[in-house]
Amino acid sequence: MINNTSSNLKPFVFTRIQYTSGDWDTDQRMPVNILNSLVEYTTIPIDEKEKVVLLSSNEIFKSPFCYLSGHKLVEFSSQERDHFKKYVENGGFVFVDDCNHDVDGLFAKSFEQEMARTFGAKALQKIPNTHPLYHSFFHFDGPPTTSFELNGWGDDLVHDYLKAIQINGRIGVLYSNKDYGCEWDYDFRNKRWLAEDNTKFGVNIITYALTV
Repeated sequence: MINNTSSNLKPFVFTRIQYTSGDWDTDQRMPVNILNSLVEYTTIPIDEKEKVVLLSSNEIFKSPFCYLSGHKLVEFSSQERDHFKKYVENGGFVFVDDCNHDVDGLFAKSFEQEMARTFGAKALQKIPNTHPLYHSFFHFDGPPTTSFELNGWGDDLVHDYLKAIQINGRIGVLYSNKDYGCEWDYDFRNKRWLAEDNTKFGVNIITYALTV
């Protein structure tokens, strides 16, 4: 069982999943930005360096939180699929972000097909905007809109929902078409120029992953 409780005093490690298909190494400044927000707003101890783990490796089972993203095809090998399923069913949390912000794009279609193959056709579902995720630290009325949606990129839609696979009443896979990774992909020192820190929702995601 993966330990995802706040009582675990080990520093939080931002763990990125490397998978064999597609492009997994997106949004390279984002992890440091989110880690800075955890320091700024919470008392969660952190490791300052991002960790990259192969989905086919047993290293994934050491992290209560993982991030997976990309623009291209998502097609897991049989071992990657087995590890992903085992990780989620044993208490792990994966935040998956579509860098295309497009429900009809290659990443979105192939990832959703992969989840249907792994967990069943109806496992990935929209979550209500009253879900505890939106109140795990800061309070939101639903998923914050990104500048990419407002600028009409991708599918030219504002997605007013996130999807998730829930295991025993808890989110195991959180799935976004909103491209939060690119939204947060800037030097953390530039947050002072923002009217509102847009990484606060990232704090919610990680807080939920570690405490629920």
